Amino acid sequence: MVIPAAIIKISPTVWELPPSYKAGMRVPARIFASEKLLREMDAGVFEQVSNVACLPGIVDYAFCMPDGHWGYGFPIGGTAAMDPETGVISPGGIGFDINCGMRLVLTTLTYDEVKPRLHELVDRLFYRIPAGVGCHGFVKISHEEFCRVLEQGSRWCLNNGYAWQEDLEMTEEGGCFAGADASVVSQRAIDRGYNQIGTLGSGNHYLEIQVAKPENIFDLGTARAFGITVPDQVVVMFHCGSRGFGHQVATDYLQTFLGVMERKYGIRVKDRELACAPFRSPEGQAYFAAMKCAVNMAFANRQVILHRIREVFAEIFLRSPEELGMRMVYDVAHNTAKLEQHTVNGKKRELLVHRKGATRAFGPGMAGLPGCYQETGQPVIIGGSMETGSYLLAGLASGNQSFYTTAHGSGRTMSRHQAKKQFRGEKLQRDMEARGIYVKSDSWGGLAEEAGPAYKNIDEVVAATELAGLSKRVVRLVPIGNVKG
Repeated sequence: MVIPAAIIKISPTVWELPPSYKAGMRVPARIFASEKLLREMDAGVFEQVSNVACLPGIVDYAFCMPDGHWGYGFPIGGTAAMDPETGVISPGGIGFDINCGMRLVLTTLTYDEVKPRLHELVDRLFYRIPAGVGCHGFVKISHEEFCRVLEQGSRWCLNNGYAWQEDLEMTEEGGCFAGADASVVSQRAIDRGYNQIGTLGSGNHYLEIQVAKPENIFDLGTARAFGITVPDQVVVMFHCGSRGFGHQVATDYLQTFLGVMERKYGIRVKDRELACAPFRSPEGQAYFAAMKCAVNMAFANRQVILHRIREVFAEIFLRSPEELGMRMVYDVAHNTAKLEQHTVNGKKRELLVHRKGATRAFGPGMAGLPGCYQETGQPVIIGGSMETGSYLLAGLASGNQSFYTTAHGSGRTMSRHQAKKQFRGEKLQRDMEARGIYVKSDSWGGLAEEAGPAYKNIDEVVAATELAGLSKRVVRLVPIGNVKG
């Protein structure tokens, strides 16, 4: 990829497209990346991040993270903060899989203890946690009860025996975005989502058993504060979101916004995928409340999956989840919009922060973090490909430059179609097992789409993230078992 001639190098990991780059840009666009990662970005990243910079009410900059690649509306890895009085809300800045996010769970088990039971463990997790397109969960509830899930999130799970109290404390916003209103959600969305709680889904969603090797610990003190205290400690990371429910919410409101954006509010955008409405408008507020329902559904979905994981580990290792130390490190979303307090040009302001394939990364001492993380900063979970590894990081005070936002994964380098043409799922599974990674998948084609070479180098992405001051490395986690949709 040829880097646009107009781009300005601010630092080795910060690049800027000035407002003169494109007519209509209200603010500059900033991309966090090493020069190597920047050159590997597709042209769509520069096109989309500069389109975002044209949106009404945008504050400071339009951002793209080091894992950035072409997406719908915003680039994946895109972040933008809007003035809630003059700005807009856009589903293209949040994503279809609303509150797609990451959860990391500890155990006190070591690799040597798990290795003899790894196949049995992965097979049982695959059997007990539905994965794949259109899969249904074991939680059988009515449409009416599902609406309570949408408004209560993880609290519903706690009240129904699927959560520990401390799980909620270790989940962003306590596992519930306040203000969710099921009455602004379509019946079609409810029909799609009410039977999907406790399911992984497909695509890049996964459940992975990982090992924290001593040589992969970058910050021993912070690692211990996060619960990584045993050599070769086994942890469980999983990645999923709001499934078909969130997709339908986004679809419904994109159509609504396309109908009112220009005709009613006189807003023109560079790309129809950035369809939006004024945040304070009736349509904007209805979408915000519906989006929160999808956020809460995703929190509940991941919580029920954790309940199943604990059950399986207890069955295999004949100890209770408590005895196995199966407590959460954290659960953090990477497809949301949130009202947050941020300082811009020395003045504290309330802003609507869109994060699309980008993770919140609050620094030490910030409100909203559990007490145990006030000194360390927020745990940040960044997933790599199933062949390479993932990272646990921590938020930094210097993250204020991006509204305390960081990368969310390694980022794709090739399309799913291209990956399916280049790789074969059966061979990939055999090759990975020969390297000590046992994978179970619902689909050979889906497995091929997720081959390691289809993604950027996670080590390079995370190194750039740290060098840019967005978050710092704590532990690199190595995969040994994986359940894929």
